Amino acid sequence: MGADVEQQHFTRADRARHRAKVRACLAALRLMVAEDRFAVDPCTGLEMELNLVDPTGVPALRNEEVLHRLEDPDFVTELGQWNLEINVPPRPIEGGGLRAYEDGMRASLNRAEAHAAELDVHLVTIGILPTLGEEHVAGTTISANPRYRMLNDAVLAERGEDVILDITGAETLRVTSETIMPEAACTSVQAHVQVSPAQFGDYWNAAQTISGAQLAVGANSPFLLGRQLWAESRIPLFQQATDTRSEELRVQGVRPRVWFGEGWCEGVMDLFDENVRYFAGLLPVVEEEDPHQVLAEGGVPGLGELLMHSSTVWRWNRPVYDVSDGEAHLRVENRVLPAGPTVIDTTANVAFFFGLTRGLVDLPRPPWSRMPFAAAEESFNAGARRGIEAELYWPGVGDLPATDLVLRRLLPIAHDGLRAWGVDREVAERYLGVIEGRCTTRTNGASWFVAEVAAAERRGVGRADALRGVLEDYRAAMHSNEPVHTWA
Repeated sequence: MGADVEQQHFTRADRARHRAKVRACLAALRLMVAEDRFAVDPCTGLEMELNLVDPTGVPALRNEEVLHRLEDPDFVTELGQWNLEINVPPRPIEGGGLRAYEDGMRASLNRAEAHAAELDVHLVTIGILPTLGEEHVAGTTISANPRYRMLNDAVLAERGEDVILDITGAETLRVTSETIMPEAACTSVQAHVQVSPAQFGDYWNAAQTISGAQLAVGANSPFLLGRQLWAESRIPLFQQATDTRSEELRVQGVRPRVWFGEGWCEGVMDLFDENVRYFAGLLPVVEEEDPHQVLAEGGVPGLGELLMHSSTVWRWNRPVYDVSDGEAHLRVENRVLPAGPTVIDTTANVAFFFGLTRGLVDLPRPPWSRMPFAAAEESFNAGARRGIEAELYWPGVGDLPATDLVLRRLLPIAHDGLRAWGVDREVAERYLGVIEGRCTTRTNGASWFVAEVAAAERRGVGRADALRGVLEDYRAAMHSNEPVHTWA
């Protein structure tokens, strides 16, 4: 999905060839799904985006220098020069697999922090770095990878005008940007679960159903450019910063590229078909491969054009096709979660996702069969706006506080799901206990940060100094690896 591309100029003929090639890839994928040409392993994956700061908490535009020091292929650049991403090696979660995720992430991040500190730079895992200023989300701070510059130019060319951020939460932010760089403020965690074609629809529907609950318990992005907005401000920020539609196209109902979707899914082809039907190619790179010839010769096609195209349709739960060791795989990629606050919090968030999706899929009458799709989207937005204080819809009970929904209904299902994955009982209790603790204390990363900033401001500290000071406390607590609900 994040493949490097060389800087190039695309002609109208390039775009026509690309469209034809994308459709050829789509037809090849349809054939592979019909013939079930996929390996299915009980495997999960994880990616996490990070922020770099200087000793005062200000963004440090030095990701290339840090990567040079690290010399670790698991770390790569992201859109902004203050961003990094760590790709955590995939693994099954049975037994102590989740604990191996936590231990592996801690070791990698501690090593990265040690190397970064040699440059007087430090890592922070948080959904949006609260000390970002407008000067940091400008065209001069884009990472060196040509893919990012080309993507920026393509989004703005299709949009035809500057990006406008207009977000109202506890406070209001309205700014204009000449680039998509505000999107770089979003640092996320992506959790992957490998599924068969027959399972894909149920797992995607489950992921959509629980997105509101994920945001409610995991929100960690309350401040953007000095304003307190949503509990998880990444959601409206990402939607607006990469919106290729003009105001007129929005009024006409043209679909956004950052998209929750518009209906339950029967299978993976529903989503790839929609991606091709509704969205023009932003990066029309054409490869030499003939996917149908590869299939005819008994091989596994890479489907590069389709994957590049789908990587520029930013669904909150995205279909992924991949080839590993000569075998094709399908995955549901969950993109809802913010980074942080700690590694144990991050592992708890993904454990909740893995357990809850599995538990819901195994139910004889899953919730998406009993609720309108619009209700899932409304809960998604409510979780993003209000976080731990949200009210969410659940079939059979209607709207209820997110903490009650999680404690009384969702955590038991998540425990059942982790048991079905073969996760050791004490491991499941370690991570789902973190989710329970957040609900009983009504504390997540967003609520903790908001409360600490408010306390500083009551003492007469100005907003900018309060954000820097609380971020310093946050970073210290982050290194303790104690869950955020215990910080108070």
